[in-house]
Amino acid sequence: MGAKRKSREAIAEAAEEDHKERREEEKTSRKSQVLASTIKNKEKRSAVYVKLKQEKKREKRKKAKAREAAEKRALELGEELPPKTVPRTIENTRELDETVCKPDDEELFAGNDADEFSGILKQEVIPKILITTCRFNSSRGPAFISELLSVIPNAQYFRRGTYDLKKIVEYAKNKDFTSIMVVHTNRREPDALLVIGLPDGPTAHFKLSRLVLRKDIKNHGNPTSHKPELVLNNFTTRLGHRVGRLIQSLFPQDPNFRGRRVVTFHNQRDFIFFRHHRYIFDTKETKQTEIKAKKTTEKDKEKEDASTPQGKTIARLQECGPRFTLKLVSLQHGTFDTKGGEFEWVHKPEMDTSRRRFFL
Repeated sequence: MGAKRKSREAIAEAAEEDHKERREEEKTSRKSQVLASTIKNKEKRSAVYVKLKQEKKREKRKKAKAREAAEKRALELGEELPPKTVPRTIENTRELDETVCKPDDEELFAGNDADEFSGILKQEVIPKILITTCRFNSSRGPAFISELLSVIPNAQYFRRGTYDLKKIVEYAKNKDFTSIMVVHTNRREPDALLVIGLPDGPTAHFKLSRLVLRKDIKNHGNPTSHKPELVLNNFTTRLGHRVGRLIQSLFPQDPNFRGRRVVTFHNQRDFIFFRHHRYIFDTKETKQTEIKAKKTTEKDKEKEDASTPQGKTIARLQECGPRFTLKLVSLQHGTFDTKGGEFEWVHKPEMDTSRRRFFL
């Protein structure tokens, strides 16, 4: 009987110890779950924040070590490597959109053949661009326009004066222009860009920001008169596809690759980033050849030059400018009309319901 009582007491004590350990673990987990921002004491708050950061680093190291061990095992056994983890970003976790274009969308391709830009993109019509300003112009506006003229081939600048925009549209139609670009300035700084397709539209209104002119870019290059190569990135939805074709209609479709010029419109989170570069091919000697050149004599150098190539050709990019960012405000059917025009798409503040909702 005494032995049984002792065994029962031992079991009860072990159960109590387990219960205490669980309680302590729960307390520590609750403490770690407490947000550092809710702690009022500055020293305690900073201590909790440092602990949380250290825990995250430890977990990250453990995961990295486990991944490396799994890769080593797969290489030793001759198996397939484990799939690489793709980091979660706002772009790859965007909200689902029904208007995202698919490669087998026959309706989209049929619409491309019948839209306003088909003549230019099929090289039946040569693009001809008229660039002008708003009525109240600034000193920085013409500087931006002069750089746009060097970027876009077949572009011409006309002073706005007191003419109404509708009269300018009629004049451009009569002179066989394919597009009009209007640079709007506010407080001596260009802040908007209006692109009007001729003769039947559409009209796109962009907000312009973060303008950097060529003279302000460090180690900038000067562009040549060759026709540039156009690169459009991430215009995935129907609206984005239409805006991309509007931008594409501003440039000729037969680029001269000898000029090594590249114009890029990169869409990211509905912000269109503009960059203008040119390729440069340099011949750089490797470190080994440089070290050998110091040690060897002139006779040895002649032998090496005859037997081995002088160096590697390395391609790099040189920015020509300008640099700016666009954001679509509205897309209107037909040419510019503020009173009776129909809008295909207009951005409103109520549409920004989530950081992961994009329209282009």
